[in-house]
Amino acid sequence: MSESQAWDAVDAYFTDRLAPDDEITAAALRESDAAGLPPISVTANQGKLLQLLAEIQGARSILEIGTLGGYSTIWLARALPADGRLVSLEYDPLHAEVATRNIARAGLDKLVEVRVGAALESLPLLADENPPPFDLVFIDADKANNASYVEWALRLTSAGSLIVLDNVVRGGRVVDADNDAQDVLGTRAAIELIGTHPRLSGTAIQTVGTKGYDGFALARVLA
Repeated sequence: MSESQAWDAVDAYFTDRLAPDDEITAAALRESDAAGLPPISVTANQGKLLQLLAEIQGARSILEIGTLGGYSTIWLARALPADGRLVSLEYDPLHAEVATRNIARAGLDKLVEVRVGAALESLPLLADENPPPFDLVFIDADKANNASYVEWALRLTSAGSLIVLDNVVRGGRVVDADNDAQDVLGTRAAIELIGTHPRLSGTAIQTVGTKGYDGFALARVLA
């Protein structure tokens, strides 16, 4: 068995026993695939982790930057109370349309609002509404703007809030000094920001699995 085959097998083992897709989440993946969306949603195990993090936080409000087909949105929204709120920002109108259908099928449309447009344009508009601080922010959008997204997450949260930044390893490219791709530079900038900002305490974890070699960063907002 090759290394990648072992990753896949272990992922399947854990998913089958701990985080199996149900009819709703499986349908969200099928609909996303049928609409031609890229197959870059979080895995079921990762979705369950997001749900657990939101539950541990006791989250009542969640901000998601990068909706895609709404798969991660569904996992996150399932952690919310009946009067909770999730705002998800999506650049691509087609992605947002598919996500909206998937979220409605999941019966979560009263909790979730998908806003269409470039996140760096949507975030100032959201801030202008002066919403209550978000308890959790999940960032999974264009990686070049990761540092800006973390900065906005700080503005829209308060002490105790959690920021989750996905895809920070980039197959190990994040530590390749000769790699100046925009996604790598954006990820490095975000990690540097988390590591040096006085209001953030964070760490990052490497992961392997069906999506290959990657990882995520966690940051807690301090007083």
